[in-house]
Amino acid sequence: MQRILVIGAGFAGLWSALAAARRLELEGKNGLIEVTLIAPDPILTLRPRLYEAAPGSMSAPLEKLFEETGIRYIQGSVETIRTEHDELDYIDANVSRRTLSYDRLIMAAGSKLFRPDIPGLREHAFSVDQLDEAAALEVHLQSLVLQPSSLKRNTVVVAGGGFTGLEIATELPTRLKGILGTNTEVKVIIVERADAIGPDLGSGPRPKIDEALTQLGIEYRLGSAVSSIEAGGLTTANGEHLETSTVIWTAGVRASELTSQISAERDPLGRLRVDQNLRVASSPKVFAAGDAAVAPTDDQGNHTLMSCQHAIPSGKSAGDNAAADLLGLLPTPYSQPQYVTCLDLGSAGAVVTQGWDRNIWMTGAEGKAFKVMINGTLIYPPTDRDTAFAAANPQQALSL
Repeated sequence: MQRILVIGAGFAGLWSALAAARRLELEGKNGLIEVTLIAPDPILTLRPRLYEAAPGSMSAPLEKLFEETGIRYIQGSVETIRTEHDELDYIDANVSRRTLSYDRLIMAAGSKLFRPDIPGLREHAFSVDQLDEAAALEVHLQSLVLQPSSLKRNTVVVAGGGFTGLEIATELPTRLKGILGTNTEVKVIIVERADAIGPDLGSGPRPKIDEALTQLGIEYRLGSAVSSIEAGGLTTANGEHLETSTVIWTAGVRASELTSQISAERDPLGRLRVDQNLRVASSPKVFAAGDAAVAPTDDQGNHTLMSCQHAIPSGKSAGDNAAADLLGLLPTPYSQPQYVTCLDLGSAGAVVTQGWDRNIWMTGAEGKAFKVMINGTLIYPPTDRDTAFAAANPQQALSL
């Protein structure tokens, strides 16, 4: 039996598998071509929500959905990909090495937080990148109340003033007061190496971001790279030492290291460069989506970013096109000209922008309601077969 093999159960992987299964059913080929998804666990981690409190609940089970849609799930971690032989090796749940062949491969292994070789970073910094890491931070924050009150205990330093850094930083004042007491004076400091806060967000939303940080009493240091992290604080390259019991590292992500095993052009973030059909040019049987790929979104020169906003639609296109290619059908080019940014700003609301110039669309409570809708509803997986296949149509855009 021929096989379409998907690596990863994140947003791109899930929707790739669903779109491939949908296309096979439409063409009357379900049962003749197998759609297989391999990942360490059959869950969708709601990664965009990991900056929130109670991150342990930020996942959704997928086994029932896989069963209903005819997707074969394999629990395992991919180790080696051999595109010249159309196969890969993985370690299964029993820690045994196995080999799996494919006729079309969809790389949707996602990304991970980049941790440079900074002294003390791995030993002393927390993160909100993966479910277990966000849960560890939550346990740590809850334990702070057991320590004597001090400036060090009541201070959190967030390394990185980009999208994730801003969301966790603006969440923290209310979260910390809920743990330490409403009358506790808490301090949150953002350390950002660029000369502007939210450097990748551009100038459009910056006034609203600055306004929110001021409202929440959040300090930030610009042009300050992190030099070292210790158990009791952080030191910048400028020589400033910030005393804290809690450092949260958010400075940048990189595509899964598995992308390096595919002979192809990659961008500086390690993402595979794909064409408008989500195919890797140098490996015709390989498609890629989500954080593992960089694809053109329109004819204006814009490309996908590492966000579920691009992972879900690109996954749908990759899955549909992989199935179509295996069946000898014409592909449907991926296109996503609409672009929206929705940045949570904690109790100060949210700022929502439209377009690649990031013109402000909504702010404050209105923006917050929009963000809550995205985090609480839009990014969750479907719960039944019919809804899943209807939503897996690549022509159905992610509505924002």
